Amino acid sequence: MAVSTSAAIARTLLRVGIGAVLIAHGSQKLFGAFGGGGIEGTGKFFESVGIRPGKESAIAAGLGEAGGGASLALGLATPLGAAAAAATMGVAASQHVKQGFFNAEGGFEFPATLALASSVFIIVGPGPISIDRLLGYALTKPWMRVVAGALVVPAIAAVVLRQRRGTAADVGSAEPSGE
Repeated sequence: MAVSTSAAIARTLLRVGIGAVLIAHGSQKLFGAFGGGGIEGTGKFFESVGIRPGKESAIAAGLGEAGGGASLALGLATPLGAAAAAATMGVAASQHVKQGFFNAEGGFEFPATLALASSVFIIVGPGPISIDRLLGYALTKPWMRVVAGALVVPAIAAVVLRQRRGTAADVGSAEPSGE
C-alpha cells in the first residue's frame, strides 16, 4: 500500500518529535543536560526512591531514553529503538502509578504516553522519510518488529519485579528499632 505524502510527513514529524523528547530526557540522566542530575545525581535520586542499584539504573534509563530516542528521530533500526524507548518509559510509568494518572500530580500520564507513542513505531515502522528506508528497510523486517514488540512487556516486568524484590529485601533486612 502506498503511503501518501502527507501521511509520510505526519509520521516523520511524530517520530522525530517523540525521539527528540526522549533524547532530551535521556541526556538529563546521562549528561546532566537541561537541568538534569547526570548519572550521579539521577543515581542518588533513584536510590532514594528505592530503585537499586541507582547509578546502573540511571545509566540504563538514560541509554534507553536517549538511544531509543535517537533511533526514532533518525528512523534507524526503528523497531529496536522504539522497543527500547517503550520499555524504558513503561518502567518509568510504573514508578508513577501511586501518584495517579495526571503528570501535574506526579502521575504516569507522560511516561505512559511516550511508551505508547514509541510502541506505535514498532508496528508501523519508520516510514519513507528515514535512514531505514535508505538502507532498504534491512533493519525493519517484519520478524524484527514482532520480536521487538514481544520483548517490551517482559522487559518492563523483569525490571519492575527485580525492583520490587529488592525493595522487599530492604524492608525485610531493616534493623529493629529497639522500642
